Amino acid sequence: MTHERIMEIIRFCLVGGLSFLLDYSILFALTEYAGVYYLYSSAISFSISVVFNYWLCVVYVFKGAQKQTKKQAIIFFSTGVIGLGLNQFCMWFFVAVAGIHYMLAKIFATAIVTIWNYVTKRKAVRG
Repeated sequence: MTHERIMEIIRFCLVGGLSFLLDYSILFALTEYAGVYYLYSSAISFSISVVFNYWLCVVYVFKGAQKQTKKQAIIFFSTGVIGLGLNQFCMWFFVAVAGIHYMLAKIFATAIVTIWNYVTKRKAVRG
């Protein structure tokens, strides 16, 4: 693995961490303070964090990504929609089936979706 790839992974993890904090905070605020059902809160917070993550991936994580084609942007957001579905399934499964608190379930769901995101989003922004 090259030094540049290692640095890219580090940048991806930093951006992912910031995106997770945004996602987690919005999920908590909407559910606890606004009284929104956790699956709705999860969808809203995830969607906001995907847009934030996209912007940071383009400007910071993947070098040369600013020159993306429209097709690459569509692929990036399409993978995000699939990631949303995966996130929602994980949230439902961990909370409704496994009986885990929704905030802990979000951590597990994020770990699963992160793997999906790196593999697919790297391809999307690199072409």
